[in-house]
Amino acid sequence: MHMLYNSDNFAVVQIEMPPVQAAVSHASPSPLTRGGYEIVDKFARKEFFIEGALAESFKQGVEALIETSPSVEEFDAYLESYAGMALQPVVMH
Repeated sequence: MHMLYNSDNFAVVQIEMPPVQAAVSHASPSPLTRGGYEIVDKFARKEFFIEGALAESFKQGVEALIETSPSVEEFDAYLESYAGMALQPVVMH
């Protein structure tokens, strides 16, 4: 896990899992990459995990945003566009 972003409103953690060797019939199988991003909406006290194509789209959007040297408010606004997916309440153990 890597903390990528932490503001008063949001936290973003990248979760990487070791590649898994796919069981395929051809001679040179490629490993499947796994992982994604956990995004916590601190104000709503909810979180969600994205992976696959959605995670790749999120990553590309972040990379494009970083090129503009965004303020915290601009970055939080980008994360807000994903916050509607947050359904899981944040629970402390």
